Amino acid sequence: MTSLTAPNTAAPPEEQVTPGRTRSTLARRLIPYGYLSPTVLLVVVLMVVPIVMVISYSFRDNVIVQENSVFAGFANYTKVLTDPDFLAALKNTAVFISVSTVAHLVLGLAFAMMLNTQLLSGVTKAIFRIVYILPWLFTIAVIAVIWRLLLDPSGVVNYVLRTLGVVQEGVNWLGDPDKALWAVTFVNIWSGYPFFMISLLAGLQGIPNDLYEAAAVDGTNWFQRFLHVTLPQLRPVIVSMAVLDLIWTSQQFALIWMTTGGGPLNATEMLSTYTYKQAFSEYEFATASAAAVIVLLLTMVLAFFYVRQQRER
Repeated sequence: MTSLTAPNTAAPPEEQVTPGRTRSTLARRLIPYGYLSPTVLLVVVLMVVPIVMVISYSFRDNVIVQENSVFAGFANYTKVLTDPDFLAALKNTAVFISVSTVAHLVLGLAFAMMLNTQLLSGVTKAIFRIVYILPWLFTIAVIAVIWRLLLDPSGVVNYVLRTLGVVQEGVNWLGDPDKALWAVTFVNIWSGYPFFMISLLAGLQGIPNDLYEAAAVDGTNWFQRFLHVTLPQLRPVIVSMAVLDLIWTSQQFALIWMTTGGGPLNATEMLSTYTYKQAFSEYEFATASAAAVIVLLLTMVLAFFYVRQQRER
C-alpha cells in the first residue's frame, strides 16, 4: 500500500543578515560618493564659499580694510546703481557683448558654409581651415599685445590705410574715446569667431542631404533652402552658442585690461574692469562686492535661459 505524504510547505528559514554583510552593503553604496567627494569639496571651497563671502561683503561697509565692519544693508547696491561709471560700464558691456555675439554668429556661419560647400577642393578647404582657426590658437595676452601694435598710430593698420588713401594721418584707435570701444569689439570678434565657425560647421555636416534634395525637387532656390532647411536645422546650435557667447563675452576682462584698461575716459569700461578697479585701485571692497553680485545675477539670467533651452532641446 502506497502512502501519500503531504508536500512540505514550511517557509524556508529567513536569511540572517550579519553585521559584516551590512557593513559591506553600506560600503558599496558609499563608494560613488567617495569618488565624488574630492570634486564636491573643490566646488564648495573654490566656488560656494567665495560666493557666500562676496555676498556677505556686499551688505557691509569697510570690509577687509578695517577689522570691524558695519552692516550697511543695501547702501552699497544703491551706491553702485547710481554711480555714473557703473552705468557707463553697463552700457559699454551691453554694446560690447551684443555686437560681438551677432558678428560671431554671422562670420562663423559664413565661414562654416564656405568650408562645407562642394565648390572647393579638399586641399583648399584644409588651407582655409588652418587660416580661419589661427585666431583661436592665441591666448588673450598675445592677442592684446599683437593688436596694440597693429592699431598703434604708427602701426600696420594705419600704414595700410594711409597707403590706400583712406586716412591722411595715423589714427589712435585705442586712445580715441569715439573709436576705442569699437576697436576692442573688433579685436574680440576677430579672436572669438573660430569657435562659432567650428560648432556651426559640425552642425552643417550633420544635416541630411535628403532634406536639400527634397527641397530642390520642390523647385526652391539656394536662399530658400538656406532659410527653410539650413537655419531650422542649425537653430539648436545657434541658440546654445549665442547664449554661451553672451555669458563668456560679458566676463571678458583680460582683453580690455591689456589693451585700454577701461579708458580712455571710461570709453571701454566694462563691468569686469569696473569691479576690479573698485576693489584693487580704490580699495572699496564692499562696493566691488555689490558690483560683483549684480554681475552674478545678470549672468545667472543668461545661464537660466541656456539651461532652459538645453532642456527643451
